[in-house]
Parts: sequence; C-alpha cells; structure tokens
Amino acid sequence: MIKYISVLAFMLTGLAGTVSAQDARLASGKALYQENCASCHGSNLEGQADWKIRLPNGRLPAPPHDESGHTWHHPDRVLVEIVNRGTAAIVGGGYESDMPGFGDVLSDEEVIAILDYIKSTWPARARNAQAKITQGDEEARK
Repeated sequence: MIKYISVLAFMLTGLAGTVSAQDARLASGKALYQENCASCHGSNLEGQADWKIRLPNGRLPAPPHDESGHTWHHPDRVLVEIVNRGTAAIVGGGYESDMPGFGDVLSDEEVIAILDYIKSTWPARARNAQAKITQGDEEARK
C-alpha cells in the first residue's frame, strides 16, 4: 500500500510541475503579447475597430486574435511565419500591411509562447479546429 501511495505522490508531483511549467509559459506568452502585439491587436485580443474594412491607405486594420478573428483559421507554421516575417512577406503579390516582422525582436520560442497564450483564450471548438488545420498542414508538408 505504501508503495502505491509513493508512486501516486510521485506522479502528482510530476503533474504539478508540468502544470506550473505550462502556466509559466502562458504567463510569459501573455506578457510578450502585451509588450509586442497589444498596441495594435488590443490588450484583450480584440483587434482594431472595423478590421475588415480597408483604411484610406488601402491597408486593413489589425485583426482580432480572439475567436472572432481569423487567426485560428491558419496552421501554426503560417502564424509563426507571419509574426517572424510580417504579413506582406507571407501574402506576397504586392500586398501591403502595417504588420511588421518580429524575427529580429522575438525568438521562435517567444513567438510560440505568444501563440500558445492566444490559443489558450479560444473556446475548445476554435482550438480543436486550428489543431486540425495545423495537423493537415504538417501532413501535407511531409
């Protein structure tokens, strides 16, 4: 009996460490988001007003990253590329955007932490849909 209790205690300690590491990663992602993204995409991931309507300069306002936006429609690979290189570099074809690349500012690990934070705010439906999109993208690239 004592052996089983010891094993259970060990397993719970490991699980608590994992939860704490995950919580720390999300907290880091949130802080990085607030520092690097919130000025355009909103402190609450709400984006800029009328984000689907072009501005007088022809560019679109910053979209929301909550479930009302389209962030969850993209695979992880594309999201990382957009953050690293900027929207115009990914879309191509002369597309203009105010979204700069952050590849010289943020590490890939920091970008992924930001994306993990953003995803953590979505309802399960959006998280699951985005995970399937990412999985399909990964399988297509094999």
